[in-house]
Amino acid sequence: MAVTTTRGWTLLMILAVAASVSADDWTQWRGKDRLAVWHEDGIVDKFPKDGLKTAWQISIGSGYSGPVVSKGRIVTMDYRPKPGTETVEAIERVICLDEKTGKLLWKDEWQTHYRELMGSYRTGPRATPTIDVDRVYAVGAAGHIRCVSLEDGKLLWSKDSRKQFEALLPVWGISTSPIIDGDLVIFATGGKNSEQVRAFNKMTGEEVWKAVPSNDELGYSQFVIYEHAGIKQLIYWDPAALRSLNPQTGEIYWQVPMSVRHHMTIATPVKSGSQLLVSSFYSGSMLVDMDNDQPTAKKLWHIQGESERPNGTKGLHSVITTPVVEGDHFYGTCSYGELRGLELATGKRVWENKELTRQGRWGSAYFVKNGDRYFMVNDEGELLIVRFSPKGVEVIDRTLLIKPDTESGFGPRRFANSIVNWVQPAFANGHVIIRNDHEMVRVSLRK
Repeated sequence: MAVTTTRGWTLLMILAVAASVSADDWTQWRGKDRLAVWHEDGIVDKFPKDGLKTAWQISIGSGYSGPVVSKGRIVTMDYRPKPGTETVEAIERVICLDEKTGKLLWKDEWQTHYRELMGSYRTGPRATPTIDVDRVYAVGAAGHIRCVSLEDGKLLWSKDSRKQFEALLPVWGISTSPIIDGDLVIFATGGKNSEQVRAFNKMTGEEVWKAVPSNDELGYSQFVIYEHAGIKQLIYWDPAALRSLNPQTGEIYWQVPMSVRHHMTIATPVKSGSQLLVSSFYSGSMLVDMDNDQPTAKKLWHIQGESERPNGTKGLHSVITTPVVEGDHFYGTCSYGELRGLELATGKRVWENKELTRQGRWGSAYFVKNGDRYFMVNDEGELLIVRFSPKGVEVIDRTLLIKPDTESGFGPRRFANSIVNWVQPAFANGHVIIRNDHEMVRVSLRK
């Protein structure tokens, strides 16, 4: 008869617990498939009374570029002023850190300038890098495209959208992260009387296709690829329309017009079943229904309201916040930070909460789903655990995650405090990784 000692039982229990705890990397904007879903288990139900444990904290330059995680490495982008100049002259960088220690492993840097960007937003790269196997793809605020080795940061190929494509830079800088489809990497490049979107061979940088002719500034929304009607569809929301393209050829499958003021297509298009939801600060929200049998779509509703101000918004006027859809309702932050719940079928508001985000113009938050709840990071640097329902929002717990230090540029007339945190965090391998304009931290969320 086999005998198991106490020490043996302890070992078995440790192995069982280890097997039950999953771990995931976070290789692109909003994680796997860009769905903002964190699939790990073994994560805290509430925050420890003595506070969350910080694995490490390191100094970096400024920027809005979020972190990505792969193979024990963390990659982001930052900015440092060119010595002896004002903020208009810039040195942008892709930096890579050791995931466990925060040690800087390598950097790829280049000189640029921010003369076309609005003055108060000359503070660094916007777009989150994308990691694909052993390569990192990134784009700076002024359109510098980089493909570098994840191992050592060696530059493999590059493009300058300003010079090569005559990019009409948006006033807040290029913010659209590159997306991978098969052998291609797709960027928003812009251009005078030219195409907004270009796909390149991800290994060589050779241009494969270009699409969406325009002579206007780019917007700020992110690419997503959804499979629908039996095919992959690249969803691209620009200031003129919500569009679907063939990601391998650039062919436009369908487009639904939506004129967005000041080019403020920022939130990521969200799919629920056959429906796509987008929301903008000045232009309200729109719901589109995609045909299940062929790549076509039609508008179901577009609710704009009398103005973007709280008493003029009938539905949801999102800014940076990407809404989330749960069943027959969707949830997000409106024009002045109001957290709202709305009916998906009609866009009608059913509740509002003003206690979880900064109450001021462009008040925002980031939502990442984990199980049946959401981790929410607001622009005051707080991390909250919440659940949404048609009756309201349940706050399970909240704590300070990082000190906000980005100057929003709008001052007391629009914010009681103009200092914000506007960075999409990464959730990977039991931790949350977040940065501001001076530091990056990795904080454990394991039970």
